[in-house]
Formats: sequence, structure tokens, C-alpha cells
Amino acid sequence: MQKVLIVEDSPTVLKILRHLSSRLKHLEPIFASSLEQAKQLYAEQPTRFFAALADFNLPDAPNGELIDFLLEQKLPTVVLSGSFNEQTQSLLIIKGVVDYVLKEGRYSYELAFDTLNQLYINQNTKVLVAEDSDLARKHICSLLQRHLFKVIEAIDGVEAFELLQQDPDIKLLISDYQMPNMDGYQLVQKVRHEMGQRRISILGLSSADNATVSSKFIKNGANDYLHKPFSIEEFQCRVNHSLHTLALVEKLEKAAYQDYLTAIPNRRYFVEHGRKQHQSAQDKNSQFAVAVLDIDHFKKFNDKYGHEAGDAVLIHFSSLLKAGLSNFLFARTGGEEFSVACAGLSNEQAYQLLDAFRAQVAATEFSYNDTPLSISVSIGVTNQLQEHLESQLNHADELLYNAKSAGRNIVVGD
Repeated sequence: MQKVLIVEDSPTVLKILRHLSSRLKHLEPIFASSLEQAKQLYAEQPTRFFAALADFNLPDAPNGELIDFLLEQKLPTVVLSGSFNEQTQSLLIIKGVVDYVLKEGRYSYELAFDTLNQLYINQNTKVLVAEDSDLARKHICSLLQRHLFKVIEAIDGVEAFELLQQDPDIKLLISDYQMPNMDGYQLVQKVRHEMGQRRISILGLSSADNATVSSKFIKNGANDYLHKPFSIEEFQCRVNHSLHTLALVEKLEKAAYQDYLTAIPNRRYFVEHGRKQHQSAQDKNSQFAVAVLDIDHFKKFNDKYGHEAGDAVLIHFSSLLKAGLSNFLFARTGGEEFSVACAGLSNEQAYQLLDAFRAQVAATEFSYNDTPLSISVSIGVTNQLQEHLESQLNHADELLYNAKSAGRNIVVGD
């Protein structure tokens, strides 16, 4: 686990920071109370530290000497202080600190830890900068790299669009307006029209004094706009706001399409994506199998051990699904009922796949409250392409009923 160096001389503040450090999700706090102690800790193993949260004024570093030391080590640093004047704030930002936080109570310290958490996330967040001016592009990239983003550069809209097509993991596009070959308006419009389903936030930039530039950017699909030249702080705030909003949207979508208990897709997700696969199979006259799976005698686990045991069974079975059928579309579509769609598989291939999975389920034990448990599953699978996905699922459900009538723990196909 990566570590954060936290330096604070006030015993009261240090106590609060220790208490709130549980907010750090993937980072381990290491505490110091002076510049000298911080240097000693850093010297012991410099590569172990990911970032720092440091007081600006310390007894042995009254004028920010600690901050200078941390920045010299190229350690991303969030600064704490009881007071800042505008000159000090500007100097810190110019020097290269990630952010500064006033000691104004619990919220301030929570904000500081949230900033460190965001830095950790930023390591895997890709940002594309489309800007034809080498000087401006390098400046923007350096500001993003200060916050540990993975930065990708493009010199015009054409190159930017190609990079977006090649890399689906880009989360933020920062685009200048005036660029050759394809300007910012055209780029934003093309992204929204041709990548409509893609979740990406867009921040428009321009030095033009025309008042319609910002509205035109946003009407074409940008999420925000920033006039050049901009302050470093405003730029950081706009970037953070754009990505925070995108994360909230993704979180809501995840909640809408993910089963709350098992963390696998839910019925809504299965139907929406299954319909697309079903339609594709109809259009291409290709193979498409669907299966309905039901955990045998599920009610007995709830009756004998309690509903928490039933939850453990569902979680265990879902983990087997993720491990064994990860190449196919699957979901929890009812209480103890699950569905699988196997695009491209014949009836025999689908049957063999699901029978092997059934055998694996029966052979795999798990433990609940130190009690070894095992389960079995009955499965109905059909490769007969129906007019609608739901009709094919209904037929698979009929075959599932036959599997249960035949004694359970078997697969019944067409």
C-alpha cells in the first residue's frame, strides 16, 4: 500500500488528522511533527511515499521550508495552514503544490484527505489535451501532470478524434477552439454525434473575446468552458468539477445496472444488452443461445441458516458465474434466478459450456459461519432464435422447469 507523509506540529490538529485518516481509501498515513522528522522518514525509504499533507508553518520550518523540501523531492503536496494571504497562495500554486487548505475545522481536513484520494484515482485517469500551440499545450499538460493524470496530447481536432477512437479509457477532453484542420467546435460536435453513448467530459478553451464562444462550445456538447488566459486554481477547479460530475453519472449508471447484493449485472442490464445481441443474431443469421439458471432448494438455506446465509449463497454463486462465464453476458434476473446469453454458440456448444459450469458449481464448497456448504444449479438452455429475446428466455425457462422436474442439478437443452 502506498503511503502518505502527514506533517503537523499541533497535537490537537494531529489528533484530528489521525482520527480522520480512515478516509484514506488506498493510502497509509505516516505521521511526523517537524521538518527534521519528516526528512528522516523520507530518507529511510523515499520511494514508498506517494504524496504529502504538510503544515506550512513548523517550529523548525517557519517560512514553508518543509514545502520546498517536499517539492524538491517531486512529491505531490497538499498544504495546510491556519492562515494564507493572497501572495502566499499564489506563490504556493506557482511553486507546484497540488492544493492548499485552511485549517477551518473538520470539513477542511476531510477536504484535504479527499484531495489525496483524488490524486490516487488520477493515476489511472486519462486526459486528452487538444491544442495546436506547443507552449499552451505543454503548460496545460504540466498542470494536469501535477495532479498525476495520465496526459495524452493532440495538435488538432483530427488527431484528437483519432486518439479518442483508439483509447476508450480517456475520461476528459480539453480542447482549444482555434485549431487547424478541425477546430474545437467541430471536434466537440463530432465526438457527441459519433460517440453519443460514450461517457466523456469535455472542457472547452479559447482566448477569443467573442461572448458567443462559450455558449457555442456548450451547445455543441462541451460540459464546461474556460477563457484563456486562466488562473491555475480556476483550471484545477474546472477539471476537478468536470471529472467529479462524470464520476457521479457513472456511479448512478452503475447503481441502475448492477445488482446491489452480488455486484454482477442486474435484469435491466441483461435485457438491454441481450436485446442488442439478439437483434444482431437475427440480422446476421448467426447462433445465439440463452439460458436460465436457478439455484436448487435455495429456500432451505434461508430456512435453516437465516437470510444472511441465503445472501452468502447468492454471492458465492455469482463469483462462480464471474469466473466461469466471464466471456458471456450474464446477470441476476430474479431472487435465486440468473440468466446467461451466449452469442455465437450452437445448441451443443452452449449445452456443454453450461453443463461444465453446473458440474463446477456442484463440486465447489464454500463456508458460512465455519459451516461448509455446497449448492447445485438447474439450467434450461435454448438455441432456438425467437422473434424477441423475452420469448427465447421464456422457452429457456420452460426447459428449466423440465430440469427441476427431472431431479435438479442437470441441464436441459433443446
